Amino acid sequence: MDKKMFDAFNAHDVDTLMGMFAQDLEFYRDTGGLTDHQHTRQGFDTMFGNSPDIKRTLVPGSLQVYPIKDFGAIEVGTHRFCHKENGKDDCGTFPFILVWKKSGDSWQVSRVISYGHH
Repeated sequence: MDKKMFDAFNAHDVDTLMGMFAQDLEFYRDTGGLTDHQHTRQGFDTMFGNSPDIKRTLVPGSLQVYPIKDFGAIEVGTHRFCHKENGKDDCGTFPFILVWKKSGDSWQVSRVISYGHH
């Protein structure tokens, strides 16, 4: 599921990306505070508009997944974002935590914790 999320992000496919987030999404970002589903979508629209070449890649070996009994799973990892700024690569590497909720055969992210942006 995370590969599908990375692929949607890298294709700047906001509809597919937002379909992977639960309607009751809580997205916690250390420098941006708490956002819901609607504001997260607006954030992706703005990001992709401002950085049309931005890409997200998983740092190899960083992904860990832990099941949550009768709910879903916790995903912990490190991702790297890169885009061009003033003709040069501008990249940052940050840790993340996703809480995935499973409903039947469907998985959606209900909580995101994005941190380490100082």
